[in-house]
Amino acid sequence: MPTRSRPSPTAGERIDLDLAEAALVERYARLVRLTYLVLPTSLTRHRRVLTAHGIVQRALPGTGTRLLRPAPRRVPAPRGAHERPGYAWVREQVLREALRHARRPSWWPHRLPPPRALRPGLPAVIGLRLFPHAGGTEEVALDQALGQTDGATRAAFVLATLDELPPEGVDDVLVRLGIEDPTGARERAAGLAGAARGAAEALVRSDEFDPSSLRTQPTDLLRRRHRVRLALITGTALVVTGSVLGVVGSGATPLTGPPPVPHGSGALDPDRLVVRSRTSWDDTARVDFTAWPARGSRTKDTDLLAKALNAWARAGGALGEDGRTGRAAGIAFTRAPGTPAGAPTGSPRLLYAGDVEGDAVVLLHDGDRVARYTEPASGGGAAFEVSRTDDADVTTAAALVLHRSKAGARWLTAPWIDESATRDLLRPDTPARPLGVSKDGITSPLPEPPAGGGCGTWPVVQFRSSARIVEKHSFLLTDLGALSPVHLTYTPPPGAGAPARQPREATGSRALVTWARLACRLGALRGEGVRAVNTWDYAAQRLPEGGGEAVWACTRADTWAGRGDVFLSLRTPAARPAAPVEVVARADDTAACSRFGQHVVAGARWKSPQGHWYALGAGSRQVTALTTSGAVSGTHPGTTFAVRAPEDGPVRVRARLGNGETLDEMGR
Repeated sequence: MPTRSRPSPTAGERIDLDLAEAALVERYARLVRLTYLVLPTSLTRHRRVLTAHGIVQRALPGTGTRLLRPAPRRVPAPRGAHERPGYAWVREQVLREALRHARRPSWWPHRLPPPRALRPGLPAVIGLRLFPHAGGTEEVALDQALGQTDGATRAAFVLATLDELPPEGVDDVLVRLGIEDPTGARERAAGLAGAARGAAEALVRSDEFDPSSLRTQPTDLLRRRHRVRLALITGTALVVTGSVLGVVGSGATPLTGPPPVPHGSGALDPDRLVVRSRTSWDDTARVDFTAWPARGSRTKDTDLLAKALNAWARAGGALGEDGRTGRAAGIAFTRAPGTPAGAPTGSPRLLYAGDVEGDAVVLLHDGDRVARYTEPASGGGAAFEVSRTDDADVTTAAALVLHRSKAGARWLTAPWIDESATRDLLRPDTPARPLGVSKDGITSPLPEPPAGGGCGTWPVVQFRSSARIVEKHSFLLTDLGALSPVHLTYTPPPGAGAPARQPREATGSRALVTWARLACRLGALRGEGVRAVNTWDYAAQRLPEGGGEAVWACTRADTWAGRGDVFLSLRTPAARPAAPVEVVARADDTAACSRFGQHVVAGARWKSPQGHWYALGAGSRQVTALTTSGAVSGTHPGTTFAVRAPEDGPVRVRARLGNGETLDEMGR
């Protein structure tokens, strides 16, 4: 058999398929890791692992193709240890497919995975879930940061950090992938690498991002076992159908779910639940849910605990992979967005088991999630809810919503909370009032914020941490209908010549005045799995014609799943403290207004007290000039402008940054 030639790898020449095959085999693990990092983090880790392997395994063309021609290069890219011609070609194919995997049609629902993410394909794993080994806090932070960027930025990031390509090499690959703004993607990736806590090159090579070194856990074993039983029962029923009909006619109850979890069944054994003492929290360096003691009067009630564990075992089957609510065996199941519903792989931690207003309640924690099981005293159906709480801290692990009733919501507070009070966010000048808390850490009933319609009050809880954790640390939490309350923070305007300011607790007078204008906007975030909301006053300007001072703000809601949504608002002087703000722009699933997206610009129309219309615009601290086009044209130095404008007609705003880059207004 003649030997196939291996031509030189210069740009534009043909590449023998043998080179691509050899590169795929030799660099398979690297290609899978690269693909895994580029795929959207909205996929579960199990789905990302299988999708990454599938994309790499399908990278080569069909058997009829022997020679491959690479696309023309804009600039010849230097070749390093991993930049062999066959590898470069295969890498381009897997990157293109990974980027295509994240795209969704404009009509596709935003909350659903992209269409390609729903397609089955090889490799397929039945009966197991696959996960890369867990990393530390730096790896988790990087993964969340990657989830807040677009696919082009992720591709530029891995090309620069994993394959160590120079800037011109990164741009070259992005151009061949059809990225419209390769330089912008590369620069965003450079900011992402610089903001990562630790060396990004080392982090992307960690076990957290290695889909070839995996740990496994079973799917719902009890449900699978029950299905086999059910199939046998169904077969028997078909044989003796007359007898079955007789039984049904006599009033027998059909099987509605898997049998209860028996005591002594491994991770689901109530006797193996992890229980911490009430005094161990102040002797740990990890201040989160792992430091919570087990509280309540029924922590030894193995029957109740077994019911709660059995509900968690059923949750995966009742909810499916994409469901938010479901029902099975008389239990109503709910999970927060982005939360895996399957049973825990190890023995969970018991946080609470007791009676609250007559209802039996159990709180469990498995390291990444908190689950609540409620059995009503009225005898109605039980309820099970699960939510992500990974990477919680002293504030986001400070409380959980233990029970809801007509009287209000009762929270279970962390053991490090020394003082609790309530206040109305719409009344910033009204002092906080003490909140009653039982010896078990259960609060008195708290009124829930309005779910819709009017917004005459917005209750929040103000906690103060023990001095053994941090001195003089008070913070605000609010209830948005989930298991874990939402942490509210505030970032003040930038000072002249000062470095960028970081979010701080929203307990100061200026923060409370700001949040009074924004509180009623929080209602739109119900049910979205929000972890924290920060509002950043990024610019202030003096309005013409005696209009007073206006403040431009960006409010960002970060979810436990890593994504973030923002809206930009303009606060002009108002007659009352809680007057609503004008929302001028929105963006979903974005890094804007976070430490990975520190530049922002927006425009708005404003009517002066004399009845004249103005076009206003403002940018963040690195903006040096603003340019307008449309109904008003011109260039305005500085971070803000106000010019007379017609009442109608579009006005587009673009900012120039100190480094020479340009930035379009949000929403354009």
